[in-house]
Amino acid sequence: MNGARELPEHELPALRRMVGELAARAGLPLPRLFVIHDSQPNAFATGRNPEHGVVAVTTSLMALMNERELKGVIAHELAHIRHRDILVASVAATIAAAVAMIAQVGHFAMLFGGRDDEEEGNPLGALLLMIVAPIAATLIQLGISRSREYLADAGAARLTGDPAGLASALEKLRRGAELHPREQAPATASLFIMNPLGGGRRLATLFSTHPAVEERVRRLRQMTLLPEA
Repeated sequence: MNGARELPEHELPALRRMVGELAARAGLPLPRLFVIHDSQPNAFATGRNPEHGVVAVTTSLMALMNERELKGVIAHELAHIRHRDILVASVAATIAAAVAMIAQVGHFAMLFGGRDDEEEGNPLGALLLMIVAPIAATLIQLGISRSREYLADAGAARLTGDPAGLASALEKLRRGAELHPREQAPATASLFIMNPLGGGRRLATLFSTHPAVEERVRRLRQMTLLPEA
């Protein structure tokens, strides 16, 4: 869906070595590697479990990042695989879709179904519930997505021991997303480390799959300042 091609074993050996070292450190099998020819620097991970993990990076990401920053991005994606975030996102999306469907069925039942005047209840309240329930379910789903990004950031910082490297990468990714935004949201937008539609600033964060970059960077910088245990 994103024009990704699987990376042959003989290509980009330094990237493959970096992914292999980080995966071993995380206790994960080596994921399949994909490359996307895209002007926007970005990366994502997918796979229903660690045994079927996939990491994809764009060509512009590899051109833009230094070794520390690229390592932080790869570690972030491996953290998603380790935390089984694809499964979590799928369950959240299924629940949100089910709530929306139930609300839709209730709407048609109220419009076309027979009603007993004595047991009718409050139609305005029922209508309000039908409108609010899907919105609330979607907001919960988006909130879960944002919380998993924070967890993946923290997991990457622990895996590399270099929170500042990922913080620097996120700042570059934001600028790249602002310079090269995608015109349409891909179905996999929530999987990317950076929202492909823009830089992920604080505006409309409540309705975004990703937290504000400023807050992500702040948390990582705070981890950098923490004393070692």
